Amino acid sequence: MKLAHRLARSYTIYTFGFLFFIFVMWRIERSTGPGMWIGYVFLFVPIAVYAVIGLLSRTSDLVEYYVAGRRVPSVFNGMATAADWLSAASFIGLAGSLYATGYDGLAYMMGWTGGYCLVAFLLAPYVRKLARYTIADFLGTRFSSNLVRGLAALAAILCSFVYLVAQIQGVGLIATRFIGVDFAVGIFCGLAGILVCSFLGGMRAVTWTQVAQYIILIAAILIPVSMIAHKDGLGWVPQFSYGRLMARVETLEREVRASPQEQTVRDAYRQNAAQIQQRLDTLPQSFVDERQKLTDKIADLRRHNGPLREISERERELVAFPADAASARIVWTRQRDDMLVRASAPVPMHEPFPAASDSERRIHERNFLSLLLCLSLGTASLPHILTRYNTTTSVASARRSVGWTLFFVALFYLTVPVLAVLIKFEILTNLVGHRFADLPQWVSQWQRVEPHLISILHPDGDGIVRWSEIQMQPDMVVLAAPEIAGLPYVMSGLIAAGALAAALSTADGLLLTIANALSHDVYYHMVDPAASSQRRVTISKILLLGVALFASYVASLNTGNILFLVGAAFSLAASSLFPVLVLGVFWKRTTRLGAVAGMVAGLAVYLYYIVSTYPFFTQLTGFTGARWFGIEPISAGVFGVPAGFVAAIVVSLVDRKPDAYTRALVDYIRHP
Repeated sequence: MKLAHRLARSYTIYTFGFLFFIFVMWRIERSTGPGMWIGYVFLFVPIAVYAVIGLLSRTSDLVEYYVAGRRVPSVFNGMATAADWLSAASFIGLAGSLYATGYDGLAYMMGWTGGYCLVAFLLAPYVRKLARYTIADFLGTRFSSNLVRGLAALAAILCSFVYLVAQIQGVGLIATRFIGVDFAVGIFCGLAGILVCSFLGGMRAVTWTQVAQYIILIAAILIPVSMIAHKDGLGWVPQFSYGRLMARVETLEREVRASPQEQTVRDAYRQNAAQIQQRLDTLPQSFVDERQKLTDKIADLRRHNGPLREISERERELVAFPADAASARIVWTRQRDDMLVRASAPVPMHEPFPAASDSERRIHERNFLSLLLCLSLGTASLPHILTRYNTTTSVASARRSVGWTLFFVALFYLTVPVLAVLIKFEILTNLVGHRFADLPQWVSQWQRVEPHLISILHPDGDGIVRWSEIQMQPDMVVLAAPEIAGLPYVMSGLIAAGALAAALSTADGLLLTIANALSHDVYYHMVDPAASSQRRVTISKILLLGVALFASYVASLNTGNILFLVGAAFSLAASSLFPVLVLGVFWKRTTRLGAVAGMVAGLAVYLYYIVSTYPFFTQLTGFTGARWFGIEPISAGVFGVPAGFVAAIVVSLVDRKPDAYTRALVDYIRHP
């Protein structure tokens, strides 16, 4: 209790200090005006605070480094787990997904939140009861097998690494926008913030830093949303009243869809798509012709002393032009598909499962439910989340901690839809229907810094911005929200600090999970069982540094949409770990061979489906498989999980029964 009271006092002071810091920055901005320096301050001051916490919490003690000494009070563990959970995908991507896809985005909210019910009922108390250091350690002990341990460590490393790349990619995006550095440079700047906590003090430092990060990220979402809502007449607590604004957005969307001008724009997109299709049909000659046209245009401009800016633009086009006919087919196919997407009517935010036909609607519904299932099961299988409950003082505390986690996560998730509706209302009223000559300043700023995040095409040439001409990537909706709503630039800095806190907190937990799996489950249990505690901690720190550098390099390649990467990580965790975790706790008959078969089958089915259906992999390998029942690659876990259960059950039934020791161990786990 003394520790809990001391922590409550310290973090209360920290919270008021942070709010006072925001107020001081706002007063300075009012006196001196906005500037890039605000972004620097809001990014580097919190990192300095995290560094101080990391330094104060540094440790080489094995139990402290792996599980924070098993003495974290349930409230604070719930807060730390919420920060660990609310990643860059939640903070940056979720509101943008709701903005772009409406009802479909709710699959993420319901799936992620519902997964915590599975954590509470199926796994957290039992994982804590056995009191191991990692999830691979839990499974290795349950099945008395280093093979099971090794496969579980591999699965934990794979899903954590994919998730980690998404977080670091989010850090790069934040740094690029708010301090103006190159994307790759921003990633390696954020790497310092990640390492300063996890490297020095392991789980002990990460836990206390994550509590501080949760306070920042929840302030960063609640304060701007309240200010935007107040400006739009919803009051300071819009979570209970934004239905009125939703009705206005619904009316505006209906008007936009029925507008003749919007139809003209969509027709222009169809014509562009038809022209690109014509190029595709006449390859490879069209590749030669288009390249020659561009070369001739540059030569003509130079011959007639054309504008230098136009010459430079054409030269950049020539540099970016596909290298050969095969590359041209890939690029032009992507451009054609983009035009066809733009040509379709905008997706209404309020309408569930919009589709042109009954068959399309059924596939849409199927994908919604599949994604929801994968996210729920993935939540219950993520190693960095389950490991957090090993830091609590007891089994009962682990149960309470899950409840507190749900409370702190729900506080964030109840606010995200409000932000999506507010931003859509701002775009529909303050951008759509206005002249191109009067575009807001934030549009030009974002187009200059990150042109791939927003594009406003003008195919009809009437000088008026239409809804179908605007394409905003989901990842920019939250980061640009204060600018879109006309709030002080300090709020943009606050959003950046919150997004950075979300990315860093999750990245710290993921890095620690990977490094601990390698050092404890692979090195200690399989390579050097005689290694001292000090050596194991040292090895973990070295591995942590190596993994962080490699993940940063992969993230610098900008491999994919943040929300997709996170969803894929959840499917991977569900496919490889969920069946064996649940069967290991609730079915004594599960054998070590059954556990091996379950993990291998689940992982194999997942990898086959995602490699054969996701465009990045199909272009890389040249192999394309059919989509089973029309399911998207992100939901590959909907096939991996049943395969894992079936394989584990069948092999366990064929195998000989577990011995008396294993049955007694399961009884011990099951009856706290």
